[in-house]
Amino acid sequence: MRVVFAGTPQAAVPSLEAIAGSRHELAGVITRPDAPAGRGRRLEESPVRVRAEELGVPVLMPTSLKDPEFLDTLRGLGPDACPVVAYGNLIPQVALDIPSHGWVNLHFSLLPAWRGAAPVQHSIMAGDEITGASTFRLDRGLDTGPVYGVMTEQIRPTDTAGDLLDRLATAGAGLLVATLDGIESGDLVPRPQSPDGVSLAPKIETEHARIIWSRPAPAIDRLVRGCTPAPGAWTTFRGERLKVAPVRTGAPEDLPPGSGLSPGQLLVTRKAVLVGTGTMPVRLGVVQGHGKRPMPAEDWARGVRVAPGERLGDE
Repeated sequence: MRVVFAGTPQAAVPSLEAIAGSRHELAGVITRPDAPAGRGRRLEESPVRVRAEELGVPVLMPTSLKDPEFLDTLRGLGPDACPVVAYGNLIPQVALDIPSHGWVNLHFSLLPAWRGAAPVQHSIMAGDEITGASTFRLDRGLDTGPVYGVMTEQIRPTDTAGDLLDRLATAGAGLLVATLDGIESGDLVPRPQSPDGVSLAPKIETEHARIIWSRPAPAIDRLVRGCTPAPGAWTTFRGERLKVAPVRTGAPEDLPPGSGLSPGQLLVTRKAVLVGTGTMPVRLGVVQGHGKRPMPAEDWARGVRVAPGERLGDE
């Protein structure tokens, strides 16, 4: 088939590469316009744009998918299907109608679970043991279209959202190409999603990544891993924000007898920096103070000279 791929972040690059290496004809790539990034807010090209240009594929960066000039260009490319991975914008009906086989989306969940922008983060935060990826035909709803195929992936106890997304992006690329193969041959017919088991996965904003130390330790562990690397879990110390990388749960062997910690209370030992939660203490790994570089929690604690009884958060 002749296809036009749509995607923006690094997670979409494995699918772009898989399609470019398949028997399908990659006629063009659609990605989001260059966006400000970093402290200097300099315009930065999307990972998909960078890879597409390396592959020598024409790149389209419309500010709106309703723009008549863009729609005319897409029609001129004559796609049979538009595979899409994490493009970042809803596709309007006028664009959905252009390819004869529609837009085929690779979504990183087992639909109808975790429809929305952040399925990987939400699956970790919810404590799911199994997740996966689905290919489906886009319609006007939010990830509601009929499903072509699925693959499953186990969520490991130490997985961050970044770890899990990397595995799903790689394995999902093969699922997407197999889906295009099946559509071309006519062997694959999409099936409507079940009305049961629907859950939503909206974008994780910075305020959602704040650690509430009165919650149980496993919930804090899942929150931190689900928000790593972005937007990054955080708390406060002495009125300033402190970013927190994955923690270790379970009371460490070096916890002094009788040293129960209230939620957020810090305890610095020779081997660890512990924080009280609603259940058992957790051990901090890497932390990052405002305007500072990431560092092991032990080095941070020595630098700020944590006083007895000091705590994280404003609870």
